[in-house]
Amino acid sequence: MPHEEQVPIWYFIGGILAVYGVLILGSGLYELASPPPPEARVALYDLHADIWWGALMIVFGSFYCIRFRPSRVVAESTSQAETPGTAQP
Repeated sequence: MPHEEQVPIWYFIGGILAVYGVLILGSGLYELASPPPPEARVALYDLHADIWWGALMIVFGSFYCIRFRPSRVVAESTSQAETPGTAQP
């Protein structure tokens, strides 16, 4: 039976965070380029929270995708199995 490797769920969560971050950042940049009329703005419009949150989600999503990428998990499990001092059959 071939050896089966599993992909961690955190890799997919990182991908979702990164995609949502790109979408939120894009909408924030669009709103920055063509702002709504002053009477339609929210109270804290000048803080541009969607730009900050979009960028933050991209950073965290990228971190999770890099940290838990499948090739890294396979390499870590292989290096742990080959530690010296353990008896191998």
